Amino acid sequence: MNRFRIKKQRLLKWLKRAGITIVALFLLFLLLNLLFPLPDKIEYSVVITDNKGEIINAYLTSDQKWRMKTELEEISPLLRKTIIAKEDRYFYSHPGINPFAVTRAFFKNLFRMKRTSGASTITMQVARALEPRKRNIISKVIEMFRAFQLEWYYTKDEILQMYLNLVPYGGNIEGVKAASLLYFKKDPDHLSLAEITALSIIPNRPSSLVIGRNNDLITEERNRWLKKFATEKVFTAKEIEDALAEPLDAARGTVPHYLPHLSYKLKKYGSDLIKTHIDLNTQLKTEKLVEDYIRSQRLRNIKNAAVIIVDNKTHKVITYVGSSGFADTLDGGQVNGANAVRQPGSTLKPILYALCFDEGLLTPKTVVADVAVNYQGYAPENYDEKFNGYVTIEYALEHSLNIPAVKSLKHLGHDKLIQKLIQYNFRQVQKDQRKLGLSMILGGCGTTLEELTGLFSSFANEGKYIPPVYLQGDSSYNSTAVVSPAASYMINEILSKVNRPDFPLNWTATERMPKIAWKTGTSYGRRDGWSIGYNKNFTVGVWTGNFSGAGVADLSGANVATPLLFKIFNTIDYDSDEEWFTQPEDCDIRQVCSETGMIPSAHCTSLTTDHFIPLISSHQTCNNWQEVMVSPDEKISYCKSCAPESGYKKKWYKITEPDMQSWMEENRIAWQKIPEHNPDCEQIFKGNAPFITSPSNGTEYLINKKKPEPLQLVCKTASDVSKVYWYINNQFYKVANAGEKQYFIPEEGPVKISCTDDKGRNRDIKITVRYVNL
Repeated sequence: MNRFRIKKQRLLKWLKRAGITIVALFLLFLLLNLLFPLPDKIEYSVVITDNKGEIINAYLTSDQKWRMKTELEEISPLLRKTIIAKEDRYFYSHPGINPFAVTRAFFKNLFRMKRTSGASTITMQVARALEPRKRNIISKVIEMFRAFQLEWYYTKDEILQMYLNLVPYGGNIEGVKAASLLYFKKDPDHLSLAEITALSIIPNRPSSLVIGRNNDLITEERNRWLKKFATEKVFTAKEIEDALAEPLDAARGTVPHYLPHLSYKLKKYGSDLIKTHIDLNTQLKTEKLVEDYIRSQRLRNIKNAAVIIVDNKTHKVITYVGSSGFADTLDGGQVNGANAVRQPGSTLKPILYALCFDEGLLTPKTVVADVAVNYQGYAPENYDEKFNGYVTIEYALEHSLNIPAVKSLKHLGHDKLIQKLIQYNFRQVQKDQRKLGLSMILGGCGTTLEELTGLFSSFANEGKYIPPVYLQGDSSYNSTAVVSPAASYMINEILSKVNRPDFPLNWTATERMPKIAWKTGTSYGRRDGWSIGYNKNFTVGVWTGNFSGAGVADLSGANVATPLLFKIFNTIDYDSDEEWFTQPEDCDIRQVCSETGMIPSAHCTSLTTDHFIPLISSHQTCNNWQEVMVSPDEKISYCKSCAPESGYKKKWYKITEPDMQSWMEENRIAWQKIPEHNPDCEQIFKGNAPFITSPSNGTEYLINKKKPEPLQLVCKTASDVSKVYWYINNQFYKVANAGEKQYFIPEEGPVKISCTDDKGRNRDIKITVRYVNL
């Protein structure tokens, strides 16, 4: 009885000491874990995939390794079973260290006086890969400590995942995903038993077992392990038989490097797996079209192009071509032309007119005067340096006229356009918004092909802007109604007409081409040629030019960019039977006067139909006719103040603005003039004084001292004026016909310019002149 009690006391004492030891070791582990944190940060190769999940590009890690992350779902049951059977059959049972294997290896190595057997578990191999050291006892102890840390922080599946991501496979290949892709051109979850076994033996001898160089030796070693699996009944006899019969004809391949420009851009996002919406088939077809097309343009000194294609139904970017050839080092092929800030030319005109439609300022048939204008020194010109007189907004957009666009922007206010473009994520416009003015509508701002393609895709979505989506799972974007469905529809109708001057010359392949709407643009100096088109299916943005910024006389959006646009649509949407955009509920049709675009009055004889937005578009009645009291011989006109009691008649005259009068005179176009006003009228001096359009009031002019150029004197007058009188610094200078241009060389300093019409009405302006050495 006493012996039993003594044994029990000894057992309790031993258990107590063991418990204290275990607690002390555990506390020591916690302390060491705090002092020496686990170095578990793994850098992986950035991998880019297409819309099908296939790898289309990848990048080396900073230590020049192909180390692609294998996700848990990519670890197939066959891969898991094979690796565990070969490397660590008790992996799911031990706490990171297999004490029986350690004991066996210790005595085996001790009796043979050399290292003949290892005891590293999968967890310990991960620890060694995370923190490589020389192979000795101290290193082994550290590996054991790190193994406990790994088991403390990670699940068994996560540790196995880390092992499969870090195991070396020869050269600079690490991880089963990089190895399966480079050696077998497939994902790890598609590897066969024979392929998995062949890969599993390489880490033990990576320098002597090189796939593609030592395949016979690898096959021999693979078969030895397969037979061992058969002996241990890891796999069925049929599975082993099939694996033994499978030949090994693999060799190291290369990582695909498609989509270079977008891949490099997305790489900066910091993720190791970037899933895009790129359709590789469409991408490769477009790249070939761009390469072949630019090859044909090199004789014209046009050496590059960029293309973006957006699927309008999903808003996904399915093609992204940054240049005509990424490998072209002579012409900057590695420059991303789709993301480069360039001048947009006339490509912003559709959004301007859409905003004007929504503000009720214009409709497609609104008539404006395409004649010379001057806004405080800014005097825009049309592309062909000609004026067209009265034109509709529809005609102005079809022919991409500059002066109606500048007038419309002046009417709308350029700040409203800027704010809308900021809604479209125009970054450079947002950055420069305080510097921008009326010239922005003609290309005087900075945009990118990415931004413009996104803008035009909104016209294909009833005016709703959804930023183009580059990444799968990206839900950070919001739908923004930038313009109304009605305004969007009106723009679509105008831009889809083919009888336009920007239709490319010698283009005959339109017989079965899908119906599209498109807008071209050519920047100042002919440095950029744009063409952006869309239908219900796709929006395609095309930029052409040179990355050097060199201008080319032959470069224009119509004749260089648009043929490429048409080729792309013929390729991706050939013979499409997709229906065109339908008229939305907030858009209606009405009859208007064809001479003004306003609601017809009793005097309007020429009518046409026009789209308009109910309750928004102007309902002003046509007012281009005026009833005038004239003498019986129609040589003198009267106002109510000077009209005689009898001896006059009333006659209707069409109103012609002073700027149009000047244009008609210059072009020898007849117009109905109102007779000269009664010279005896006491109210004669109360009419409209001449308006001096040049020089611009309050402007400072710099004149070259060596070759001084004269300043131009131009004014607009009332229709009853025939002569004007110019004065410089209160000194009479010259008499001229109304609308006639005069020139003078001013003196330096402040200059007062006066213009008086033949009715005695006067206007003064002041300018400052400074002579400089230019």
